[in-house]
Amino acid sequence: MLYTIVIILFGWLVLLIWRPKLYGNKKNLSTKGGVIFIANHQNLLDPVLMAVTIRRRVHFMAKKELFDSKFGNWLFRSLLVFPVNRKTADMKSIKNALKLLEEGCAFGIFPEGRRAVMDEMDDFEKGTALIASRTEAPIVPIYISPSTYKPGGRMRAIVGEKILVSEVKAHMGSRRLVDALTERMQKDMEALKESLEEATGKRRARN
Repeated sequence: MLYTIVIILFGWLVLLIWRPKLYGNKKNLSTKGGVIFIANHQNLLDPVLMAVTIRRRVHFMAKKELFDSKFGNWLFRSLLVFPVNRKTADMKSIKNALKLLEEGCAFGIFPEGRRAVMDEMDDFEKGTALIASRTEAPIVPIYISPSTYKPGGRMRAIVGEKILVSEVKAHMGSRRLVDALTERMQKDMEALKESLEEATGKRRARN
């Protein structure tokens, strides 16, 4: 499959250029079965870095305009990417994600729904929580430092603890599950951001 070929041929180049340094619970990158990997989104290369560092074959969704040409449609589908219409509530793309997770696949998504203009994270949309609530697949949050894409930058990312739907259900109180999951994801990602800034700040101070 093209996905495997690309990872083998170009994965080393990505590792050479960005020299990924991972913090946190790195074993969660090997989570088996249906799992949702979420990350903040600031660059078009975010899915590439995720695919190289996560120890699973990861399926992503991307804007449908990339699939308009025959070549684009073939290329992205071969790379385990499927289209989503970001202008509507695209139930077909949600069903695709649900099917993948039910089959035990790994699914990567950016809850912000689009690339953030600034280094700060945007508010999370509810699509990711909806998918998680339907499948109860664990969510693994990954925060990627904005400095990754600066000239001479190195990829620094931190992997968080799994977010389990059953645990959120048990503590959600009067909130709806989708809202509670969305809030939990945003809270955990903000905490990861602070932890990574603290870890890299201490490292720079020692140097």
